[in-house]
Amino acid sequence: MTPQIIAGAYMTGILPIKKYGTQSALTDFREYTMLEPGPLAPFVGFTQVEVKRLCEEYPLDFDQAQKWYDGYIFEQAGHIYSPNSIIEAIQNKSFANYWTQTETYESLMTYIDLNFDGLKDSVIDMIGGMRCKVDVGSFQNDMTSLRSKDDVLTLFVHLGYLAYDRKTREVFIPNEEIREEFIRSIKNGSRKELVKAVELSDKLLRATINKDESTVAEIIGEAHQANTSPKFYNNEQALRSVVIMAYLSSVDDYIRFEELASGKGYIDLLFLPALQSSKPALIIELKWNKSAEKAVQQEQDQQYWKFAKQFRYKGKILLVGINYNSKTKKHTCKIKEIESLEKN
Repeated sequence: MTPQIIAGAYMTGILPIKKYGTQSALTDFREYTMLEPGPLAPFVGFTQVEVKRLCEEYPLDFDQAQKWYDGYIFEQAGHIYSPNSIIEAIQNKSFANYWTQTETYESLMTYIDLNFDGLKDSVIDMIGGMRCKVDVGSFQNDMTSLRSKDDVLTLFVHLGYLAYDRKTREVFIPNEEIREEFIRSIKNGSRKELVKAVELSDKLLRATINKDESTVAEIIGEAHQANTSPKFYNNEQALRSVVIMAYLSSVDDYIRFEELASGKGYIDLLFLPALQSSKPALIIELKWNKSAEKAVQQEQDQQYWKFAKQFRYKGKILLVGINYNSKTKKHTCKIKEIESLEKN
């Protein structure tokens, strides 16, 4: 009788099994990963049905749960949420970034600092809401054999920092929680150009709060020039991404909302201060080949500022209009303050 040591085994880990040349160290196994989860997709995290049920039971705002923790999508299971983040939000009765408790945060900062093949530019684009093409085939399934931007981005998918769209072969930042992780890694990293971007963002936020319209327009123009390729410079979506990236410092004091339906239109960007912050709320309307004044007028006429009441916010609001003229390549800004919502 031949002794049988192992009939079957179920192994778990963050990364796929290491490749050694053209042959793997193991041959008779089935592998499921963040790129190819297969039948295990519903068990990678909480499904959307499960999260809705939890939000009803405990109760939590499901729309906020989506904004903070949604973004991973698998064909076999639909939307998947980070279990740890959902449980923490339930226990703390608060939506926040619970990802920093993981051990891989230092790795994120380290790999961004390597800046393979313009990795920095891709990270900036994704923070702004864009996607990045990636070839996942060259990844060697470890955290040391990294030779290209594609390798690093594929590693981020396996670590959960990026979501992967199999149909388009693109990666993107899945939600607000992970976006904050990337921004914090940039702030704490050693890349001088990234540190400069953070410093510029700090300056932009101060200028906005101080209603310094010319400085806001100047900084947005500088960010637009630095972070957008000539091919996409005259592109409305590129402007939105640039503005989002330019205000990256807002992560310390604000929660950002995009394209909110106000009942009379869509608010481009709403920056709502955190409970502990004394800063005013910011409502930003973007215009293309029009005027910053028209942007602010639209915010007033359609009473976008009332939307903040839905979040029980009662402080000051700044209506910010930003316009880009594609012919002159000039940015303009108009800012108007609205007193406390308790008076309105």
